[in-house]
Amino acid sequence: MRENPYREDREELKELLRQYQNLKNGRSHSFLEEEAFERIIDYFDEKDNIAEALEAAETGLQQFPYSSHLMIKKADLLLATRKYREALDILEVAELYDSTDLNLYILKTDAYLALDQQARAVELLESALQLFEGEEKTDLLFELADVYDDYEEFDKVFDCLKLVLEAEPTNEEALYKICFWTDFTGRNEESIRLHQQIIEEYPFSELAWFNLAAAYQGLKLYEKSIDAYQYAVAIDEKFDYAYRNMGDAYLRLRKYREAIEVLEKVLELTRPEDVIYEAIGHCYHRMENYAQARFHYKKAVHLNPDDSKLHYKIAVTYMLEEQWQPAIKQLENAMRIHRSIPEYNLAMGECKMHLNQHKDAIQYFGTVVRQKPKNVAGWESLIRCLLKAEMYDEAVEQCLSAMKSTDGKPVFLFYYSTALFAMGKSKDALQKLEMAMEKVPRLLKKFIDLNPSILQNNQVVDILARYKKGRKI
Repeated sequence: MRENPYREDREELKELLRQYQNLKNGRSHSFLEEEAFERIIDYFDEKDNIAEALEAAETGLQQFPYSSHLMIKKADLLLATRKYREALDILEVAELYDSTDLNLYILKTDAYLALDQQARAVELLESALQLFEGEEKTDLLFELADVYDDYEEFDKVFDCLKLVLEAEPTNEEALYKICFWTDFTGRNEESIRLHQQIIEEYPFSELAWFNLAAAYQGLKLYEKSIDAYQYAVAIDEKFDYAYRNMGDAYLRLRKYREAIEVLEKVLELTRPEDVIYEAIGHCYHRMENYAQARFHYKKAVHLNPDDSKLHYKIAVTYMLEEQWQPAIKQLENAMRIHRSIPEYNLAMGECKMHLNQHKDAIQYFGTVVRQKPKNVAGWESLIRCLLKAEMYDEAVEQCLSAMKSTDGKPVFLFYYSTALFAMGKSKDALQKLEMAMEKVPRLLKKFIDLNPSILQNNQVVDILARYKKGRKI
C-alpha cells in the first residue's frame, strides 16, 4: 500500500508533463502511452488552458491516430471553443473505431443542440438507448430528458424519468426531478401509481413518500397527501420540504393549528424565510388572532422589507381591530413600494373615512374606481363615503356613473335611493327603492345599514311589507 498516493500521483504527472515538453521541443524523452496523453489533456483542461489541451490532443493523435478516446477528448475541447461542426466530424471518425463509448453520444448531442438541431439529438439518443444498459443507459435517459426539456416536449421528460425509476427505483436525481415534472405536466395519477410501486419495494424511501404526497396534493387529496408526508418525516425527521408542503395541505383544509405546528418545524430546520412567517401569520389571521398574525407578518417584513403585500396584510389586521392610525402607517409603507394597487387605495380610503377625513378618503376611493371602473367594491366605498360626508348631489352622480360602469348593477339603486331620501326627494327615493327590491331583494341589508332610521318611514315599511307578502321573502 502506498504511503502517500496523492504525492506519488502528483510526481508522476509532473514527470509526464516534463516528458511531454521534451517531445514537443524535439528533445530526448520517454515513450508516452495513450493514457499519458489523456492525463496531460485533462491537466490542461482543468487549468482552463484549452489551447494547450487541444495541442496535447493533436500531439497524442499524431502518436495514436486510431485512438477513439483521444478523438473524443479533442471533440470535447472543440465544443468548448464552439467549433461544433469540427467536433461532429471528429466524433464521426471516433465512432468508426468504437461505437460503445457513452461520451461519444453525449458530446454529439451537445453539438446538435448547439447547432439548434434538437430533432437529430433526440433521434441519436433514442437509438443509443438500445446499445446501453444499467448506469450508462440511465445517463443517456437523463441526457434525453434534458433534450426534451430544451425541445419543450415536457411529457417526454416525465417519460424518461419514469423509465429511470422503473430501472433504478432509488435513483435520487430522478426522484427529485420527477416531482417537479409531475406537477408541471399534471400527471399526478401516473406518479401515484409509480411511487406506490417504489414504496412497496422500498418502504423507507422518504423521497418516494414525498413524491407520492405531492402527487396527492396535486389532485387536491389533501388528507392523503398529509398521511404520505407524515411517513416521509417519520423516515427523515429533518425533511423540511415535507413539513413545508404538509403545512400548505393543512392550510387548504383550513386546519390552521396543525399548519402552524408543521410550519414552525420548518423554521427550526432551515434558515428563516419570509414566506413561512407569512403563512403562519395567515393561519393566525384566519383564527382571528390578529396580534399573533401581525407578529409573524412583521417577521416576514423584516426578511423582505420590499414586499408591499406584507405591509398591507399587517394593515388589515389593524383595520379588523379598528386601529385606524397604525393601519394607515402600514398602508403608507405599502404604497411607498407600490402606490397604485387598488386594494391598498381601497383600504386607505376606509381608514380615512373612519377617521372622518372624508376628503382624503374620497381621493383614495376615486383612484380605485378610475383604475378598476368595473369593480363594484370601489364604487360602493366611494358612494358610502360621499353619503357619510353628506355630499348627496355628488353621491347621486356617482351612483349613475357606477351603474353605467358596472353594466347596471342594481345594488347602486339602493345607494341612489338613500341619497335621494337624504336630499328630501322621497317620491324618487321610494321609486328607486322599489326598483332595487324588484331586482335584488337580498341586498336590502346594505340599504338599511346606510341609514337604519329609514325603517321609521312608513312608506318604506309598506314597500318592504308589500314586497315580502307578494314575493315571500
